[in-house]
Amino acid sequence: MFKTTLHSQHKETPKIQIPRAGIALLGAGIFALQGNKTEHLPAIEASPALSLKAVYSRSQQSAQALAAASTDPSAVAVYFDLPAVAGQSLDDLLRRDDIVAVDIALPIVHQPAVVEKALMAGKHVLSEKPVAADMERAETLLAWYAGLGAAGRPLWAVAENFRFMESLRYATAQVHEIGGALVTFRLQKYGFIRSDNKYFNTEWRKNPQYQGGFLLDGGVHFIAGLRVLLAAAGQDIEQIAAFTGLLDARLIPVDTIHAVARTRDGKSGTIAISFGTEFKDDRLEVEVATTNGAVLWRPTDVTTVARSGDGKAETKREFAWDSGVKAEVAAFAHAIEAGEVDARQTPSEALKDLEILQLLLESGASGAAVKAIGATR
Repeated sequence: MFKTTLHSQHKETPKIQIPRAGIALLGAGIFALQGNKTEHLPAIEASPALSLKAVYSRSQQSAQALAAASTDPSAVAVYFDLPAVAGQSLDDLLRRDDIVAVDIALPIVHQPAVVEKALMAGKHVLSEKPVAADMERAETLLAWYAGLGAAGRPLWAVAENFRFMESLRYATAQVHEIGGALVTFRLQKYGFIRSDNKYFNTEWRKNPQYQGGFLLDGGVHFIAGLRVLLAAAGQDIEQIAAFTGLLDARLIPVDTIHAVARTRDGKSGTIAISFGTEFKDDRLEVEVATTNGAVLWRPTDVTTVARSGDGKAETKREFAWDSGVKAEVAAFAHAIEAGEVDARQTPSEALKDLEILQLLLESGASGAAVKAIGATR
């Protein structure tokens, strides 16, 4: 009897199987599939709350290649529009009841139309940054989404993975910790896009049908990082004036921005972004200085200088490279469960990133004319 009782006390509790949300990945480009296991396909498969049901790409070949890269290709249905095959189009995918969400990683100019189509089909949407190619299209899409009404509409999140980098989260906490009033700030990113660069060799990036070229595609990341740290200091950008140029003829229409920016409290800082400078340090740096210290963020390290008595104390913390994609997909999965989009993924935040980038380009085209954020909204 004793043994029987003891045995029953140590019986394992049956594990409760939590249903996973069915999701489809739309787009088979570089950022959907990476061998380094940090981008959308492996991020979806790493989420215990998501189940990859299908993939879509415009061409059958690329869609099949994406499915083949999954951990269980036999469980992933393939959809495409070229060639046309009955039952295997994007529209057919969106009609599936077992797919409740889509992760859209398509070329910039195609994203908004597919976002709208997926939302109309009742699917929750995670769409890659930028929110659209320009402010006009972005504002139209946000207004249309708002018109659906908050009650019962699908969730729409915009994927800005820099906001989910662990190093940026830590840098944000450091800005809060040192406190003080903002004094100045800077964003600096120089680099060079070589002809064998995998991003350059995607046709839609090589011949961009959208403003800014690489400055839009990559630049919104850097603007997002700057805005996160400025927000930690209680500020955001209010005015900008920029010079732009094309240093390398391959990187049309422009590849370089040098600008001055001003916050609503009248504090000024600098923004320098270039994809056409071959012989300059290419590290991304965002620095915020306050009356109590300064925080310098790079994706792989954060340096903090804080007031210490009559002097200064400096600390540095290093981080392994992490794109933040896995964390942003996990946040989207949580949003589906919670019924509310993470504040870092709201379309309105993505709109603000895009607005600053677009106004930098417009200011440069106008010979450094001062542009006010929000003036056109």
